[in-house]
Amino acid sequence: MMASMGGIAGVLFAVLIARVVNMFFTAEIPLAAVAAGVSLSTVVGLFFGIYPARQAALLEPIEALRSEN
Repeated sequence: MMASMGGIAGVLFAVLIARVVNMFFTAEIPLAAVAAGVSLSTVVGLFFGIYPARQAALLEPIEALRSEN
């Protein structure tokens, strides 16, 4: 969820910058780039959130506490 929100915030920021740049030059943001940016940030956020949580869930709690330094 937060990864998607970050991706959307990044896209909105990019659109804002493109509008400012468009005042001086020609700037355009393709819809495919917007979709790719939001999709990629969502996938990366989900992977790096779910993978460590799954690894931790597979550990026995007492063993995890014993090996903690």
